[in-house]
Amino acid sequence: MDLHHVVIVGSGPAGLTAAIYCARAGLEPVVVEGLLAGGQLVNTTDVENYPGFPEGIQGPELMDRFRKQAERFGAAFVPGDVVRADFSSRPFAVWTDERELRARAVIVATGASPRPLGVEGEKEYAGRGVSYCATCDGFFFRGKEIVVVGGGDSALEEALFLARYGSRVSVIHRRDAFRASKIMAERVLRSPKIEVVWSSVVEGVAGDGRKVTEVRVRNVETGAVSTRPCAGFFVAIGHVPNTAAFRGVLPADAAGYLEVHGGSSYTSVDGVFAAGDVHDHTYRQAITAAGAGCRAAIDCERWLEAQGG
Repeated sequence: MDLHHVVIVGSGPAGLTAAIYCARAGLEPVVVEGLLAGGQLVNTTDVENYPGFPEGIQGPELMDRFRKQAERFGAAFVPGDVVRADFSSRPFAVWTDERELRARAVIVATGASPRPLGVEGEKEYAGRGVSYCATCDGFFFRGKEIVVVGGGDSALEEALFLARYGSRVSVIHRRDAFRASKIMAERVLRSPKIEVVWSSVVEGVAGDGRKVTEVRVRNVETGAVSTRPCAGFFVAIGHVPNTAAFRGVLPADAAGYLEVHGGSSYTSVDGVFAAGDVHDHTYRQAITAAGAGCRAAIDCERWLEAQGG
């Protein structure tokens, strides 16, 4: 079995930036892409805040450019998700469903996944009106009533995108003010097709057995419960770190985010590094993930050099 200098787990902005830097350093990295190759940005339409693109760029195109740049310098790619890892001895080992990879160093950049709301009917109607990706499914709800749950930038971005398709978009938010950035909040509040339902939560999703038809909403201040017509129900309430394969292998906090030392990418296992949303639950931006990937690659390169090349 081949022994690689470094295996990078994940192919979002963090993983691919790490791949670019590692490849340029001559480390011939192998990137385990994950089933969602390219990370969350492949489900994003306009990326307006990534430097260098004054007119914005589509998320899938941006990630395709990341990948091509990594390939240009010699990074190799392996499909699938890592399902298990062993960092108890060297060389380290990670497994996908189809293969085992051995490496002197590992960079974990598996990102995070959308958090489900956990209400009645959500699982039942997943893929039949319940969605976690506006850019994936918005087209199917052209001219129909749409509901979005959440109050952060992701939720408001979803609402603005869905307003292109739906007859009306209702944003349900449990507080009386958005957590989102000011510019995103202003865009939503200015939109004639978006209605904000403040201080409210969705308690359930209902349908006709084939598709979603309505959601049940409760006002948290008055306790009043009402139903709202709905063909598309989009959940945008945060993310869960993709760290299941590393549970018990790498230390994580109570929410499952990997722990790193100070401002570095070093985990508690010497030779294993973490980058991006897998440990960052504060900023969670493409540019901060890319910066974390750069940091992890440099930390990894210096660690390998200290180990003897």
